[in-house]
Amino acid sequence: MNTPARLLLACLVLIGGCTTKPPTHVMRDPQAHFESFKTFAWDSGQGQEPGQAANEPLTIVNSQIRGAISTELQQKGYAESQAGVKPDLLLRYETAAAEKIKSNPFRIGIGMGGYGSNGAAGVGVSSSDVKNIKEGTLVLRVIDPARNAEVWNGRVSRELGKGGVPDPALIKSAVS
Repeated sequence: MNTPARLLLACLVLIGGCTTKPPTHVMRDPQAHFESFKTFAWDSGQGQEPGQAANEPLTIVNSQIRGAISTELQQKGYAESQAGVKPDLLLRYETAAAEKIKSNPFRIGIGMGGYGSNGAAGVGVSSSDVKNIKEGTLVLRVIDPARNAEVWNGRVSRELGKGGVPDPALIKSAVS
């Protein structure tokens, strides 16, 4: 492999190493028999904002979160339990938002290329940047009502869109 190709490969590896997905944290009960679970339902009063009464209607964002979770579970083979039928699993979720400081470090990029006997090289530099962002967190708890025990717990945080409100695509991404 010639020197420009090696340099390009090294730059690609460095760039690839700099891109990270926000962490997702999952805990699973080793005693749970997930193959026996077929249906799910929403735990009564869940999905409400803190201080919101259980009989108040769901907000648009909460409806989008429930829809995304239901779709994801149905794609995995679960069915939403009919009213009056005891589900195998109960779902609860919580949302939170917080102001965070996001920093982008100083970066240098190097590029090389050529065609025939002509060659070219370029260098790009960016300065460091710090800004305030709003980060949303979604926590999903899955409960086995027969054991009255949490069998699965997942948490993910994402930077919220403009205005601090998550759009449907962001919600779907976080849920999946």
